[in-house]
Amino acid sequence: QVQLVESGGGLVQAGGSLRVSCAASGRTFSSYAMGWFRQAPGKEREFVAAINWIGGSTSYAASVKGRFTISRDNAKNTVYLQMNRLKPEDTAVYYCAARGLPSTSFYSYEYDYWGQGTQVTVSS
Repeated sequence: QVQLVESGGGLVQAGGSLRVSCAASGRTFSSYAMGWFRQAPGKEREFVAAINWIGGSTSYAASVKGRFTISRDNAKNTVYLQMNRLKPEDTAVYYCAARGLPSTSFYSYEYDYWGQGTQVTVSS
């Protein structure tokens, strides 16, 4: 069992930066691939970024590539999403997810554990 708690969301102006974090419980964190997803009001949950178990492989949605960076610190059981050059369309609830396999996935149904989400609002 893995429990995930996101933090670091908030309100930021367009063009600004924000870093959200996800703290995981459980001794097997380092064996899980981790992902970030987001859901805006009235829209489906969408993939944002993912990182494999050791941090050597990452993947991004086209809409955030070059602006967002996912990273992890297995010693701290934490995964991060650094968001730069934020746009109003990045406004959403951001969810952290853990996959019970070491490799990444774009698909939300392939993730086994989810956090409660953290709100990110980008004003224009």
